[in-house]
Amino acid sequence: MKRILVLEFLSGGGLDIAAPDVVDRELLAAGVAMRDAIVADLLALDGVQVSVASAPGMPVPPISPAATHVAPAPGETVEAFVRRLAPAHDASWIVAPETGGALARLHAAVGGARWIGCESAAIAVATSKSATLAHLRARGVPTPLDFVAGHRGRWVVKPDDGAGTLATRVHADRARAWDDLAARHAAGASATLEPFVEGEALSISMIVGANLAAPARIVALNRQSIATDAEGWLRDDGVQSAAIGHDDARAPALRALACEVADAMPGLRGFVGIDLIWNEERGPVLIEVNPRVTLAYVGLSRKVGRRLAADVLRCAGIAEASDAVAG
Repeated sequence: MKRILVLEFLSGGGLDIAAPDVVDRELLAAGVAMRDAIVADLLALDGVQVSVASAPGMPVPPISPAATHVAPAPGETVEAFVRRLAPAHDASWIVAPETGGALARLHAAVGGARWIGCESAAIAVATSKSATLAHLRARGVPTPLDFVAGHRGRWVVKPDDGAGTLATRVHADRARAWDDLAARHAAGASATLEPFVEGEALSISMIVGANLAAPARIVALNRQSIATDAEGWLRDDGVQSAAIGHDDARAPALRALACEVADAMPGLRGFVGIDLIWNEERGPVLIEVNPRVTLAYVGLSRKVGRRLAADVLRCAGIAEASDAVAG
């Protein structure tokens, strides 16, 4: 029997519940949805007991004989909470954004030996959007940096360690984008600028592990709903998991991109998401790599007909989980 700790950063103590803003509430809802999907998957496997973490006042998923609820002590930080509980578990599956180094700090709190997911080297690269693009472009992966020379279209400014479309703005020309970038830097914010690649927003869900026959197992090809308001701010309206069939004409190029990324970023493990744009002239253009579970995970086991948690546990060296088929 393996004991797994599941914690989502905001609901596990990373959110000040006294004054959450609209963005916090949206991120919390997304995080809890991912947490609960992971818990449901784990509870469907043989040989697994789950501890579900949540702070007082936060949503708690239904608890079963195979699951218990754990909470931080009053005044205990989420990092201290994780550092205290992780040694009592065989492994910890953490849902957290890269923003502000949250995912990296929680990885350090757990320690690599008990961590389910990407290794610290991959998290470090993926935490910076600009570093990710530079790293992958140097290894031949198509990115927006390929569009810089002579680009006459729109430009986008975003937090360098942001989550999703948070604080991401599109500008009609480079001059306005530079002004936005300079203002953010002057305010002490982390930000980056890149050409805005026109096309359809897609994502790839994959499972990466040293024990797989290929660098990556492609789980699903997803369609993302991204809207832009009148002032150029982007808004994430959700993801349609497994919306693109594996017989789609674009599927071979998308699978090839995923394998290139898995080869080019040592330390990717478990469930990994790739955000990209399908550009009509260039094909798939990588936007960012998410070294963690993404919203596409929610409901995905049912869609693909297998409990993805079993594959993720194997990638973490926990091979006792069964291949229970999703119901």
